[in-house]
Amino acid sequence: MGAKLTFLVMIQTEFSAALNQVCSEKGLKSEAVLETIKAALLSAYRKESGSGVEEVTIEINQESGETHILKDGEDVTPPGFGRIASQTAKQVLIQRLREAEKDALVDEYGRKIGSIVSGHIFRIERGTIVLDLGKAHALMPQNEQINNEQYFLNQRLRVLVKEIRKGEKGPEIIVSRGDSKFIMSLFNLEVPELASGVVEIEAIAREAGGRTKIAVVSSDPRVDPVGSCVGQKGVRVQSVLSEIKDEKIDIVPFDEDIAKFIANALSPAKIKGVELNKKKKEAKVGVGEDQVSLAIGKDGQNVRLAVKLTGWKIDIHSQREKPSTEGLALLGVSPRYANILANAGITTLNQLRSLTLDKVQEIKGLGPKALKEVEAYFRKEETAVNPFKDTPSKSGEPV
Repeated sequence: MGAKLTFLVMIQTEFSAALNQVCSEKGLKSEAVLETIKAALLSAYRKESGSGVEEVTIEINQESGETHILKDGEDVTPPGFGRIASQTAKQVLIQRLREAEKDALVDEYGRKIGSIVSGHIFRIERGTIVLDLGKAHALMPQNEQINNEQYFLNQRLRVLVKEIRKGEKGPEIIVSRGDSKFIMSLFNLEVPELASGVVEIEAIAREAGGRTKIAVVSSDPRVDPVGSCVGQKGVRVQSVLSEIKDEKIDIVPFDEDIAKFIANALSPAKIKGVELNKKKKEAKVGVGEDQVSLAIGKDGQNVRLAVKLTGWKIDIHSQREKPSTEGLALLGVSPRYANILANAGITTLNQLRSLTLDKVQEIKGLGPKALKEVEAYFRKEETAVNPFKDTPSKSGEPV
């Protein structure tokens, strides 16, 4: 009697231990596993007995694993049923457990959407990368990869969990390195002010492998949003750049004033002025002649990203530097005539002295009144030398 009791206790312990182990390893509930076993046994019983849709109940002792089939409260378990049904039950159980395990993993990674995870490349199939994340495999399609980035087997990668989508063989975990949110998530890991919410990424535009523009704003006037993301000596942005290699990142301040925001978005170009057509959501941006190519960027990338960042159509045009008339204004020349002289390249007293009267008279837009005005200045200063000489000096040089 004692030996039989010991045997039963051992059976109970093995079944319970096996059940608990499966549930623990697969992240499943014991009730769900038992229901799967019951469904498998019911299927096997109907197949063996040919009873079709006969209403029966399956009872399983959770401690011992002992099974009974009841119909109207009567035990109708066929002799040898356990041996015949075990194989069928095993196959169904394995399938159900796999499905339950996959559902649990999908649920786990569904909660990680928008987060960064690490894995290694398990295989590459027609351009799609299959990553081993440890508990599950994930897919990184070509359109989620960084342009020109090289991939190889067993390479370790950090990726963004982008979405869970329905595939031919069930749910698929999709990851990305090319998505804009990958950059945002990398910055969230490196910048405490972003994680706390003091600094926010207001907008982002990216061409993976080429350039990314990020507009940031701070809710605390004491916190510089751009400085927070760059970090002391650039340590924070460098951590992000080390992950994406040759891709460039422009971090600019967001501004509610759309004209200022557009000017910021075109960084590193220096902007002279922005004219807005709010109805058409178009901006005409003026830059110096030496800044045009910088504002547009290689293959138009800089302005293209600025358009994505701001949501406005941007037209770049060059503006010539207006000659300074400050020197002539100090001479007492009126602004109108000072501008005429300045456009002709004459902005200083010495430049005036270097000209003959004939040369001055050739300046377009400068008439007799203007000449008298300039000459009057020298008379007022009691200068003995007339700045406009009809003939050169003996040395051959104008006075």
